[in-house]
Amino acid sequence: MRLRLLTLAAAFLAAPAFAQDKAKTGFVDAKFKNADGTESPYVVFVPHEYDGKKQLPVILFLHGSGETKGGTKMPVEVGLPPAIKAREKTFGFITVIPQSEKRTWAATSDDGKRALAILETAIKQYNGDPKRIYLTGLSMGGYGTWSMAVAHPDKWAAIAPVCGGGDPTKAETIKDLPCWNFHGDKDTAVKVEKSRDMIEALKKAGGKPKYTEYPGVPHNSWDKAYGTDELYTWLLEQKKK
Repeated sequence: MRLRLLTLAAAFLAAPAFAQDKAKTGFVDAKFKNADGTESPYVVFVPHEYDGKKQLPVILFLHGSGETKGGTKMPVEVGLPPAIKAREKTFGFITVIPQSEKRTWAATSDDGKRALAILETAIKQYNGDPKRIYLTGLSMGGYGTWSMAVAHPDKWAAIAPVCGGGDPTKAETIKDLPCWNFHGDKDTAVKVEKSRDMIEALKKAGGKPKYTEYPGVPHNSWDKAYGTDELYTWLLEQKKK
């Protein structure tokens, strides 16, 4: 009997880490420890199908300026997270939701670098598929999406910027990166020309981006964009070789 108990104890201690996380599905609060010892909160959506064994696709979501630390809303309240909640039981992407602290998602900023570090942490913790990592964001996060895409073009299987803008002169760098861009033509916060210019530059560089422009829609085009089921089907069709 004692030998049996010792064997069971050893098996428990040797159990893979995913077993500890198995019950933690849905929106999971977490904290990232910075180099200076401070902590930055973030959220990970863990699909209900998660068991730690099968590699799942991963989305990095970059929120808008209004959800920056100290703002009136939290990152999970706007954009992609509410769309996930509407289809939570079937949403199959591990989704990483960091929070900006200095109102920027530029790839060279502290917030941008932290977001990428948090992404890597989540990929390792939840066995994310490195060939299916997707990047999306709205408004300020749309700018961040273009910025991080240019800075790390080989990292992403696809990008989906929403009502943001980038540098058209850098289009050559990401012309082969699958892209689906969204914008409302009545946007007064970020002019629709920002997206139009990026799409035109990508096409001139030889790229084949998808672009959806919503007639009569103001800045909150993210509601329609993230409410589009085809977006998630399209993302899953994109996979790095």
